[in-house]
Amino acid sequence: MDVGNSLVVFRLDEQRFALRVGSVERIVRAVEVTPVPGAPRTVSGAIILQGRIVPVINLRGLLGLPERAAELSDQLVIARTSRRTVALPVDSATVEEYAPQNVIPARQVLPPLDNVREVLRRDEESVLIIDLEELLAFEQGAHEAEVMSGGA
Repeated sequence: MDVGNSLVVFRLDEQRFALRVGSVERIVRAVEVTPVPGAPRTVSGAIILQGRIVPVINLRGLLGLPERAAELSDQLVIARTSRRTVALPVDSATVEEYAPQNVIPARQVLPPLDNVREVLRRDEESVLIIDLEELLAFEQGAHEAEVMSGGA
């Protein structure tokens, strides 16, 4: 498998999203998440992964999707940013190769979205390739604004 042309494609309900494989440590079966009092709304809680405490990000909330109860078949995508490692709950995830010519800049097909830079075109669907750094930077900025306004 060519890591340079690979994505971790994950499903949330019927929508498909992806992360560059280089930002993903692994995909694991979902485990119980421990709530963290005082955490921003975008943090569902934390898990312990090989001795590390890893925040679980409410990806559905960040992407504007409805919440749903966890299912036994759910998975966690363990991903890295320049600042931290996070767990992203998803319905399912796979590593897939793609043809570079099938990836286009998001601005060609979508209104400006800070956290989506590219779109993978496939016969039956489009997959939004998420910029995890941007998505979590937005989450961090929103939390800081909430704290400053006295909302947290």
